[in-house]
Amino acid sequence: METSTVIGFAIAFFTLIMASVALHELGHMIPAKRFGVRVPKYFVGFGPTLWSTTRGETEYGIKWFPLGGFVRLLGMYPPPPLDDRPRAASRLNQLADAARDQEWQEITPTDVTDKRLFYQKKTWQKLVVMAGGPVMNLLIAFVLMLGVTGLYGVYRAQTTVGYVQPCVLTDSTRTECADTDPKSPAAAAGLQAGDRVVSFNETMITSYSQLSSLIRANLDAEARLVVERGGQEVALAPVHTVINEVADTLDPGRRLSAGWLGVSPKQELVKGGPVEVLGDMWLQTKQSVVALVQFPVKVWHVMVGMVTGQPRDVYDPISILGASTVAGQVIASDQVTPGAKVATFVSLLASVNLFLALFNFVPLPPLDGGHIAGALYEWVRRKFATLSKRPDPGFFDTAKLLPVAYGVGGLLLLSGVVLILADIISPISLF
Repeated sequence: METSTVIGFAIAFFTLIMASVALHELGHMIPAKRFGVRVPKYFVGFGPTLWSTTRGETEYGIKWFPLGGFVRLLGMYPPPPLDDRPRAASRLNQLADAARDQEWQEITPTDVTDKRLFYQKKTWQKLVVMAGGPVMNLLIAFVLMLGVTGLYGVYRAQTTVGYVQPCVLTDSTRTECADTDPKSPAAAAGLQAGDRVVSFNETMITSYSQLSSLIRANLDAEARLVVERGGQEVALAPVHTVINEVADTLDPGRRLSAGWLGVSPKQELVKGGPVEVLGDMWLQTKQSVVALVQFPVKVWHVMVGMVTGQPRDVYDPISILGASTVAGQVIASDQVTPGAKVATFVSLLASVNLFLALFNFVPLPPLDGGHIAGALYEWVRRKFATLSKRPDPGFFDTAKLLPVAYGVGGLLLLSGVVLILADIISPISLF
């Protein structure tokens, strides 16, 4: 594997991720401008400005550190209600007012009267603006996955048996069967490579995922299989599945106890369309949600492993740098066909976009989902006041969520630094 090739395509992948970030921010800016919100800045990256140009009322540019991007929407913090002023001495109100005062230095009376400020917009407009970024990433992921699925195809598990495990390993340190190891349930039933499973315990099988779920749920109970062999249906000898450690479907890095038959499916390259792509995206979404819930703990484990010199697991979280390196390894590998290289490269980019979308939908500031939650809370509070015939509570003061935003932002910054260091010191290697 040539290092120069890995580096070159890693840079190319990183550039495409930054392009996705730029499109994400466009997803916010375009509807914001459409609804009349004043947008002073649109930048890719953070830190000192590398280059910028002003078009109309917006400054467009690139920052020195290309690890994200932002679009500044004027009027994110509404003015506080008059009855809040007596409580302005509290630390929370002081922090909120300081951020609000800094923003309002740029706001003009015309911006207020012309309703150019974000907080003045209708709830549905706020939702469209804040969801526009993640939705853009979802669209990118869908288009990329559709291209791979439709033009090249995706390897999918079939109901046809590809391999039969001959035994149940009694020693987890071994990979080969010993004479003392008992036969696997599949071997004991007489399953053979090439058999197509027709039914499991009288349930007709339509997909391997269905068969796998039935086997896992069967634990150590009796299993009766009917297979198609040589054009004829054959009822195999009844056996009992055994409880074994298997990979979690939604968290492949975790093992759980479930029913085990000892069979691997045949994998076939299958082309498909939007329905198949949406199914794949739904599975990846569920896996990503599990990964997001476990993210802080997994980052901690990565940090501990980096300090103690433990090897990285392929299921560990990685930074954008790590994802770019993996993409470069795939392209540079001599173990993958040219078509599979391109398909894997594009699929990785699609997966990153899908994860970025889901990550930004987390309902915590400063993420997009935090602003979406704030807009919905404001709407619910106003509707409840109307129904109960109470005075309009006014705009929700998002500036008071700054401590949460700073805490979440600090955690994300720390996690990013840890993962980047880990990807440099102990990178994940696929080959």
